[in-house]
Amino acid sequence: MATLAPDLHVVAGDEDFCRHFGASSAELCGRSVFDLLHPSTSSVLREHFSRLHDGRRTRFTERFLGCHSRGQVFSGKLTGTAIQGRSDRLSAIVVMVKPDDERPEEAPVPTSQKLLSPLEARILEGVATGASTVQMAAKLYLSRQGVEYHVGSMLRKMKAPNRAALVSRAYAAGMLTVGTWPARVRPEFVK
Repeated sequence: MATLAPDLHVVAGDEDFCRHFGASSAELCGRSVFDLLHPSTSSVLREHFSRLHDGRRTRFTERFLGCHSRGQVFSGKLTGTAIQGRSDRLSAIVVMVKPDDERPEEAPVPTSQKLLSPLEARILEGVATGASTVQMAAKLYLSRQGVEYHVGSMLRKMKAPNRAALVSRAYAAGMLTVGTWPARVRPEFVK
């Protein structure tokens, strides 16, 4: 559990809240709650927090993805409750985080590793946009077999059974930009 100021910055967090995000209370205090969340869940939660702030709602529960300080992404439920002051204005928001207990058999790839060569990054971007092997080969001046070799290498690195799962795991690990098209591999994942 944590307390947020009306501007959605962390004022205080209990031991469990801090443990889930891998930081001490002192490290979390003053940070925006959105700094702790995966970018893919920010827009939905912004709307919920906006409704709390405007008084259109007093409480919400929503699924979310959180980012641990070591770069691991975890999922769970986030509940926000508005706390009214004496003047019926929002004085604080109490946030409760309940991570999912069940862990997938294969956790997403830790985001702190530089996993991809520049060529693999361009191929992953092509796969994410739905480009065919032939299209990527022509664009990157490779043979079809060269593209397939690099796709196969990424499938093994990410422990993904197919291209769709590869893109899904890349998004889950935070490797691909969210909210932009075409998706781009974030630079911190490129060797």
